[in-house]
Amino acid sequence: MIGSGRESKESNNLFYTCSLIDYIARKTKNERKYVVNKLGKKQLEKIYDLADIYHCDNIDSVSEHFIEECQIETGNFDNVGECRYSVPTYWDIGKVYKRLILQVARDEKIGVIDALLKVYHSFLGLKIDDYNSSVYYENPSYLFACYKENKML
Repeated sequence: MIGSGRESKESNNLFYTCSLIDYIARKTKNERKYVVNKLGKKQLEKIYDLADIYHCDNIDSVSEHFIEECQIETGNFDNVGECRYSVPTYWDIGKVYKRLILQVARDEKIGVIDALLKVYHSFLGLKIDDYNSSVYYENPSYLFACYKENKML
């Protein structure tokens, strides 16, 4: 839909997938990388492919399904509880990851889920998830440059 102002289905599905990862991680007090590993590529593809359907349901219910199915245990990573400032929503963080993942997928000419796995396993994941820093507020092109250089610039 050129000129409609709407994002592509790919972009919307990735946004939901990343937001759900963050929601599950917050709920279970785990690093996002751990949640991604527990979900695994097959489940991530399922979530991504069916995101428009899952989005119609309560995210808490959807998260419970995947927490149980993938046996995601409670951890001790509480970036929300440790935040001294205004906490970004899981939707806010989903948008940050979505933008970076789409850039990586385009740049490296790989699928979205492969790019998702690379981004969440990169050094930048923990930087984005440190809500006491300003990394998650940074310009998407800056985050992509940091990802490419494998360090903060």
